[in-house]
Amino acid sequence: QVQLVESGGGLVQPGGSLRLSCAASGVSLAGRTMAWWRQAPENERELIAFITDGGATVYANTVEGRFTIARDNAKNQVYLEMNNLKPEDTAVYYCAPTTGPLGGKWSQGTQVTVSS
Repeated sequence: QVQLVESGGGLVQPGGSLRLSCAASGVSLAGRTMAWWRQAPENERELIAFITDGGATVYANTVEGRFTIARDNAKNQVYLEMNNLKPEDTAVYYCAPTTGPLGGKWSQGTQVTVSS
């Protein structure tokens, strides 16, 4: 069974920080380019950051300079450090390859709410 479980979301005030984790089981993330995606209400799902197996990273303009994606292949996990959070960052956050979810099904994601 392939399973990716996101965690670390929650309610935070503008300017705050959160660290999201993505734990994979039933599949190795090694060799895969992994990404964080997010979907806000009434918006399409957008790719906001990805990291190659070699550690190269790319960010969407909306999060560049504020978010950092990282990975630990030994732990089969991917992380997203989010700083200086803004209300527009409010969304459900998902991890998946840049090509889309493994097996064609999105995981549950983790809710991030930025509000004062």
